Amino acid sequence: MDHPPVKSFAVWDYVVFAALFIISSGIGIFFAIKERKKATSREFLVGGRQMSFGPVALSLTASFLSAVTVLGAPSDVYRFGASYLIFLIAYAFVVIFTSELFLPIFYRSGITSTYEYLQLRFNKPVRYAATVIYIVQTILYTGVVVYAPALALNQVTGFHLWGSVFATGIVCTFYCSLGGLKAVVWTDAFQMIVMIVGFLTVLIQGTTHVGGLPIVLERVINGSRLNVFDFDVDPLRRHTFWTISVGGTFTWLGIYGVNQSTIQRCISCKTEKHAKLALYFNLLGLWIIVSCAVFSGLIMYSHFKDCDPWTSGVVSAPDQLMPYFVLEIFDTMPGLPGLFLTCAFSGTLSTVASSINALATVTFEDFVKGCFPHLSDKLSTWISKGLCILFGVICTSMAVAAPLLGAIIQAALSIHGMCGGPMLGLFSLGIVFPFVNWKGALGGLLTGITLSFWVAIGGFIYPAPDSKTLPLPLSTEQCVSSNITGTVSQVLSSRPAIADTWYSLSYLYYSAVGFLGCTAAGIIISFLTGSQNGKDIQPLLIRPVCNLFCFWSKKYKKLCWCGVQHDSDTEQENLQNGSAWKQGAESGLQNELRRHSPSHVPGYDPNDKSYTNIALEKITQF
Repeated sequence: MDHPPVKSFAVWDYVVFAALFIISSGIGIFFAIKERKKATSREFLVGGRQMSFGPVALSLTASFLSAVTVLGAPSDVYRFGASYLIFLIAYAFVVIFTSELFLPIFYRSGITSTYEYLQLRFNKPVRYAATVIYIVQTILYTGVVVYAPALALNQVTGFHLWGSVFATGIVCTFYCSLGGLKAVVWTDAFQMIVMIVGFLTVLIQGTTHVGGLPIVLERVINGSRLNVFDFDVDPLRRHTFWTISVGGTFTWLGIYGVNQSTIQRCISCKTEKHAKLALYFNLLGLWIIVSCAVFSGLIMYSHFKDCDPWTSGVVSAPDQLMPYFVLEIFDTMPGLPGLFLTCAFSGTLSTVASSINALATVTFEDFVKGCFPHLSDKLSTWISKGLCILFGVICTSMAVAAPLLGAIIQAALSIHGMCGGPMLGLFSLGIVFPFVNWKGALGGLLTGITLSFWVAIGGFIYPAPDSKTLPLPLSTEQCVSSNITGTVSQVLSSRPAIADTWYSLSYLYYSAVGFLGCTAAGIIISFLTGSQNGKDIQPLLIRPVCNLFCFWSKKYKKLCWCGVQHDSDTEQENLQNGSAWKQGAESGLQNELRRHSPSHVPGYDPNDKSYTNIALEKITQF
């Protein structure tokens, strides 16, 4: 069969593309120079906790809507229809739960690594187990994010695959290790703007190229692409209203609610109010980008409705559809194809940089400081930068394995589901159920991980039947050649019986499986081994949502706290602004540090509010 020639970048496309890397690196250099006199690991890893909500909101959106969304979502809409819009509902639930349930606990406890909470609530083994799982999850996910746009660019334009992979890794590592969290946040903010501009150019030019919005709507309606709501409750169906709204909520709550990359940005805000505003404005950004991605997919379908480049073999994978479409509609407009692919790489850079920074933070806080508690600020900063370089190399190298994981959007969300669900269950056990002990927490985590990996790996080995995953009809009637072979149906012989039920579960339910397995096992194990004594738990570390159902009785409300010393009126008032608890904690910590010799804490200044975390660690050791 004769394929159309591979299109390629013009000089201006390369100029636009290079500008992204240069500006991103420049932001890292700027903050390295600007913050050179604030050489502390706290300043490097969490921006001195003085960030405002605006750039943090942009950073959160850019970090989690990477090339997985820019390339994967339009392709998904093109093949399966606009049901992807239902993720807007899931995102709303995710942000509400994160800001109202999880964020207050993390922000008020003054932690730097999310997993410090697990040591305060349970013990060190639980903390270390969760940290290791997070590190593995993030490295796997980052590998997919680095590889996806590089492959699409290579297949469609001939741009060197591994050259773009390593360029991405080098630039991200460069500005992460130079400027720390502030560089990451402000670079993300810039890249978020690039993503929006890139999508808008595609939406405007794509609609014009097709012939106008009425024609686009007519074609997508005739092609059944606007059948958004499918209320089939079958959990084996890939995308329905329930799999996306329920399964998507669990999946993204594991990413947002308890993920170090998100929480690290939130706790870098100057106040808890700023942190919550960052999350809610981030929700607006999520809605905008996802809506742009969905409408890009619809416009792409209306453009290719009579000659599908995927089925006809012009592109070899669905994830290459969007770059191919962009090169077609901007065929006579040099520079604009480069702008869109810069949009895809902006998402990649922001996600990779956020991952590298978060990995360096949890490794330093959870392992390095535990082994070497007396490090000076200068040495701590250099170690943090070294960890950024190390994880930059590891995450970039992980891209080599990404081709084995299938379509990018499903691969990325599957990874998050397999690890994020059990992790969400673990933190929920600590925050919501005061009676859960460390044995229940650890047993629940292992149970959740086992279940989610079992179903995910089984689904990878034995893909779901075609009837559950086939895309909507795609036409090749007007393609240049009629010598076209359709997609090959799966061979269903030699499949175990479990493959058509358990292994065929929608990938969006992997997180829910891990969450439910973790919480159920954690509660059962805690009852069997003896419930946690509530008197040993600080009230600040729990937030039993069951209180919402016991407001009519102080007796039952007290029962829900399972022995935790909690005066509802006074404590709730203090928790609203956090100031009373912080002042009391700081005063007590000052006294303890004086009693245990402040010389043990390098650079200790009793008037410096940044010493709180170090003080907690020192008192624990004594």
